[in-house]
Amino acid sequence: MSHLYYLVGAPGSGKRTVGKALSALTGAALLDNHLTNDPVFLAAGVSGHEPVSDDVWALCFEVRRAVRAATLHAPPTLAHIFTNYLTAEDREWANVARLRELAAERGVPFVPVWLECPLPELERRMGLPERRERLKLRDPAQLRELLDRAGTLPPPADALVLDTSHLDPLEAARRIVAFAGAVSEGDLP
Repeated sequence: MSHLYYLVGAPGSGKRTVGKALSALTGAALLDNHLTNDPVFLAAGVSGHEPVSDDVWALCFEVRRAVRAATLHAPPTLAHIFTNYLTAEDREWANVARLRELAAERGVPFVPVWLECPLPELERRMGLPERRERLKLRDPAQLRELLDRAGTLPPPADALVLDTSHLDPLEAARRIVAFAGAVSEGDLP
């Protein structure tokens, strides 16, 4: 059965890493937030060291809308994985609602997953080389400022919450699949 997985967490929490493991395990299309952000960031000259302007974010949101619309053209058997960092602002619940509605429109279960990680580990991960590949935030001071100022949206009641600080990505993916009921435990590799 197809699902719509939504991995939410702070920068560095492992959304793309866990998403890649989940994609390998389920065959779901991984549509991580940098797949939509990076073409806009690259064109606008964003390096990952400075804050992104509101105008550039607006362009990213246009690309995200197009990607969400494209999922409606996917075969019914194709699952999707979306990733995002959501601030603690009430307006961010609209992002969760949009993906719930998309799942309902596709007739598939919506699987919200919140990835948590302690700040010292998030700061350590800012320096990992793979963060450069996707124009991701890489400055620990900017991360602290962002999380102090904006926080992270708390998980909805129906979300699976995983601490990724010591959890192998494949094990996280297995827990997500088990939570979603996508396959029985015995079918997992």
